[in-house]
Amino acid sequence: MKKAFCFVCLAAIVAGCAKQPGEISPVAMGDVYSNVSCNHAVQLYNKEAAKVPALVASQKQAVTGDAVGVFLLGVPVSSLSGADLEGEIGATKGKLVALSAKLDTCGKPHTPITWG
Repeated sequence: MKKAFCFVCLAAIVAGCAKQPGEISPVAMGDVYSNVSCNHAVQLYNKEAAKVPALVASQKQAVTGDAVGVFLLGVPVSSLSGADLEGEIGATKGKLVALSAKLDTCGKPHTPITWG
């Protein structure tokens, strides 16, 4: 019984850890960019894409911080301190997916984004 309880506690702690940037799902944006001009869509796409390297680096630090925190203290420190950027990454991914779809309809090329 003690082992089962410890296992459940450990599973709960690990589930609260920050996710790798590539594992985070995009937030659905629907057709929010359908009325945006093609040129404006390019500008918005480039603006969102410029955020990606900093978001990826920060999220990777949060993942590492959580791993260390769980190992040393049994607590996902980064997730609890607000360093986990899962929501912001999900929103940025969603914007990029929606803008990418808009750019595809416009016939405008765009650079694919890698999430490390």
